[in-house]
Amino acid sequence: MRVLLLGATGSIGAPVLRELLDRGHDIIALARSDGAAATLERTGAAVLRGDIGNPQAWVPTLPDVDGVIHMACDFGSDMAASDRHLLDALLPRLAAQAKRARFVYTGGCWLFGATGDAVATEERPFSPLPAFDWMVPHLQRILDSPAVAGLVVHPAMVYGGEGGVFRRFAREAAQGAIRIVGDESVRWPLVHCDDLAALYALVLEKAPAGSSYIAAAIEGFPVGRMARAFCAGTPVTVSPEAMAAELGDWARGYACDQRLSGAKARVELGWAPMHQDPETDIRLD
Repeated sequence: MRVLLLGATGSIGAPVLRELLDRGHDIIALARSDGAAATLERTGAAVLRGDIGNPQAWVPTLPDVDGVIHMACDFGSDMAASDRHLLDALLPRLAAQAKRARFVYTGGCWLFGATGDAVATEERPFSPLPAFDWMVPHLQRILDSPAVAGLVVHPAMVYGGEGGVFRRFAREAAQGAIRIVGDESVRWPLVHCDDLAALYALVLEKAPAGSSYIAAAIEGFPVGRMARAFCAGTPVTVSPEAMAAELGDWARGYACDQRLSGAKARVELGWAPMHQDPETDIRLD
């Protein structure tokens, strides 16, 4: 398949790019900088220069594609408007194709809100963090659009590789103390970036149009145990308000206690995550 990747140099996108190339797909990857373009070219992907914030500059030059995977999000204050403008430009271009493209949109675990001891599935009604409530109508727009065969992946907290959710933990561990938002008992659903990449590929290749999948290899893992795998010292607890003041309102999600199920992807698509022991993965990285 010829696939357009948006966000191909990110902590999610880079593993997805490798996975799709390994599976023989032809990749067109959007790059907004010379450095990103050079990185993408080294992988063998075709580079399309442009910025998701200015889709009118590059969408008209996009060749016909069989699929799109949208993983781009900058966590800035204008991320909702940027994503809306992207869809406003890209969906009419895809509608003009002779062949209906498959469009995989990225949601997220924080759209399901705190679950406590319950294990949430794709059937759970959304209860998004306020910083991400815009994402619900956007993903529904993709699922409902006649222009594309819409699909959604909801990544759990992604770790591994050169980025992911533990990047801050690793940096703070080197300084001697890891900050935990809320308390040590908060649970995060987890997925290794390589397992997540495999699921994106499966969804692109074989999922029924209109489907959504939670990408959780581990239902819920206490954040305190993860912090202690990085650093033997006692973690420092900070409030959600303090972290939001530092990083933005989206960072309140770090205090969201969740358990999410990835069973649907396993049953329907044959997804088989290889990484089930995050503490060992952390120590080996």
